[in-house]
Amino acid sequence: MNLILVAVISLGAIGLVSAIILYVASKKFAVYEDPRIGEVAAALPQANCGGCGYPGCSGFAAACVKAGSLEGKLCPVGGQPVMEKVAAILGLEATASEPKVAVVRCNGTCANRPRITQYDGVRSCAVANSTYGGETGCTFGCLGCGDCVTACQFDAIRMNPETGLPEVDESKCTACGACSKACPRNIIEIRPKGKNNRRVYVQCVNKDKGAVARKACTAACIGCGKCVKVCPFEAITLENNLAYIDPAKCKSCRKCEMECPQGAIVAVNFPPRKPKPETPAAEAKPAQPAAEA
Repeated sequence: MNLILVAVISLGAIGLVSAIILYVASKKFAVYEDPRIGEVAAALPQANCGGCGYPGCSGFAAACVKAGSLEGKLCPVGGQPVMEKVAAILGLEATASEPKVAVVRCNGTCANRPRITQYDGVRSCAVANSTYGGETGCTFGCLGCGDCVTACQFDAIRMNPETGLPEVDESKCTACGACSKACPRNIIEIRPKGKNNRRVYVQCVNKDKGAVARKACTAACIGCGKCVKVCPFEAITLENNLAYIDPAKCKSCRKCEMECPQGAIVAVNFPPRKPKPETPAAEAKPAQPAAEA
């Protein structure tokens, strides 16, 4: 009987000491969470796409609360309306942000980039990119397996069966960047939509030398540099045989588009160019009378 009583008392004492230790530890190592984090997270769309640069909506909410400012922060899915709600919760000012959209920087259609082999493996760009160079001579362009389509949560991108390239629906695209991250060739770029939703960019990522690039794709950038010379705003740079247009400097004058011999520079959502007026033919001069003998 005494042994049982001693055991009960011992276990009770151990339990009491353990409880005290746990209580002290919970107080000492307690992590305080600002209740506003939950409020901000509730105002976000919960897409958890990572387009904001943080791990999910909760991570973005915590960053907004801790930073004490919304400058440079944007929820690409919710856009400015959601950021205004977040600003109201935190008592901050919602800075206006430039809307963006995903653009496909490859024009290697079936016509421009003929197939030289046939891929018969798993329909995945990631797998295809790691196992072989692709079905065409261009080792930089779109692989056409549609990893970007699978990654998009908003049904904003689809594969065009005629061209074999992905196409972005601007009305649905949130610029979350999921398609860009899914592309192993980095042909999808998140760029500003531009004034009046107009933008100019190089639709090629081929870094081969001109002759090699042109042989692989008739619409490839050949690194000739003509666009760089004609740009009055120094918005175009040439590196590794490839031209790139800086959207922050580009004024959409479209001089580079007209100068490019490959048609690798595209201008989106611009009105059609007006045809050049034809030069009127010179009026026929009246015949001079023949000189008399």
